[in-house]
Amino acid sequence: MDIIKVKANSRTAAVAGAIAGVMRENKHAEVQAIGAGAVNQSVKATILAKGYLAEDGMSIYCIPSFVEVDIEGNIRTAVKLAIDIFKETEEDVSFVPQASEEEDADDVVEDGEII
Repeated sequence: MDIIKVKANSRTAAVAGAIAGVMRENKHAEVQAIGAGAVNQSVKATILAKGYLAEDGMSIYCIPSFVEVDIEGNIRTAVKLAIDIFKETEEDVSFVPQASEEEDADDVVEDGEII
């Protein structure tokens, strides 16, 4: 399987389409980016691909890691996003966090803080 390589000037929709296509075919995709701009585009594309795949009943998750790559004899550190299927369902696959037993369901959030 090929690695989807992303640049800072990559179009997010094009990368998202590539991710979704690879996920539909292989149930796994790897995205690689070097530099802050490229990592930003990769993350945005992964979010878009999540929406595309949700329409097909696929829910995905992403595991980021650092990898060293050789570019013309120079070792560079890249960010790799390993994307896999969380579940396949015909139901709505929106992720809704559930409160743990320790959390009080009566807590109120105001200005980003639990009060």
